[in-house]
Amino acid sequence: WYQRRVRVMECLNVFGGPGAAVTSLKMFYDEPARTLGLVLEEGGVVTECQIKTLDADEILDFNFTSLGVTNKIIMRSECLRDTFTDLDDSSPVLEILMSPEEPWLRLSTFGQAGTTSSEFPRDSDMVESFECTKTQVNRYKLTLLKPSIKALLQSTKISVRMDERGFLSLQYMIRTEDGSTSFVEYLCAPNEDYDE
Repeated sequence: WYQRRVRVMECLNVFGGPGAAVTSLKMFYDEPARTLGLVLEEGGVVTECQIKTLDADEILDFNFTSLGVTNKIIMRSECLRDTFTDLDDSSPVLEILMSPEEPWLRLSTFGQAGTTSSEFPRDSDMVESFECTKTQVNRYKLTLLKPSIKALLQSTKISVRMDERGFLSLQYMIRTEDGSTSFVEYLCAPNEDYDE
């Protein structure tokens, strides 16, 4: 399910990639017909499609209850923008370390040029809230995290949360044109197949 979701987002980028005209997307689900409808409008051109859906054999539990979250950091987005856009694309994974002790928050990639890391101290002006109860180090497929950069670029704050299973929640706070606040949440399961 998760990989299909990412592939759908990659397909939509064909119509509304960086530098393109303003694009709007309306999604709806027709339960009796079991179809997902998409209406994409870009520069006055409207594209409509219906996608047949199936019931999932197994549903991943992305439930982030406050009881299951072990580590949570809220920070201004600008400090992560450069880090995420400069990630080594040759690395298959992004390693995220969150800890109640130094180095606090570290993002690392392992590419052809070697290992690169960015560290963020808990007392930085960029960090608004720091709640880490235990040290966690998890790796996530970089190709699955890359689509979330679009939300990061639009956001003012980001909440980075990890639960006891290593599931990652990236919650982006975005100010809209009318001054209201919206949230985009991006969830990712840890990569269990990566060998160093």
